[in-house]
Amino acid sequence: MKEAAVEDLHHYRNLSEFFRRKLKPQARPVSGLHSVVRNPSDQSLEVLGVHVQAAHRLCWILMSWVAPGAASSCDSFRNQLVTREGNELYHCVIYLAPGDYHCFHSPTDWTVSHRRHFPGSLMSVNPGMARWIKELFCHNERVVLTGDWKHGFFSLTAVGATNVGSIRIYFDRDLHTNSPRYSKGSYNDFSFVTHTNKEGVPMRKGEHLGEFNLGSTIVLIFEAPKDFNFRLKAGQKIRFGEALGSL
Repeated sequence: MKEAAVEDLHHYRNLSEFFRRKLKPQARPVSGLHSVVRNPSDQSLEVLGVHVQAAHRLCWILMSWVAPGAASSCDSFRNQLVTREGNELYHCVIYLAPGDYHCFHSPTDWTVSHRRHFPGSLMSVNPGMARWIKELFCHNERVVLTGDWKHGFFSLTAVGATNVGSIRIYFDRDLHTNSPRYSKGSYNDFSFVTHTNKEGVPMRKGEHLGEFNLGSTIVLIFEAPKDFNFRLKAGQKIRFGEALGSL
């Protein structure tokens, strides 16, 4: 509680408000300029790696995750996302436990151009359940933000879980998750690029991006040069502001 912007427990009207509590600005110092991707919240790093053409299972998961029906093969899917010669496609899956800080922040400087919302199930996403249920994240409700950073394609996906169908993106007032108006298996799109805004929504490293109402999962999929290195190990407990990787 000493890290919370409001330390008095009586200030929070319910458990959900407490989970989404804001932190004092100095509670999570953001890592130095040498890191190009930073952890978006307080979580446990479950999976991280680089997509290679031989990893077909991962490729098909990413296809169903981000853009179902958009590509007919792993090669064409990769070619759609990797825009620069010599780059690779990297990914990491970061699990939010119920006791963690439940706001999430921008992991890098990037511009969000598109949002795709997938209504779906709200199964638990704890690591044991994720190992037990095949492709669990492809069934759960999720919000995929896609855009560009200085090295090409960049995306952040907020995945819902048990009691966490409500996903909020601060700059997206048209987003309504966990709503009966949408059917499972469908998805709806929204573009932030308009006639008056040709670029989209700019986000800065560490800037508040959104929140869950309990614990859940953040997935990052991004394009980067081949000398990009993750600076942490799978299973490591990490906090918002710490470096995920650098060039």
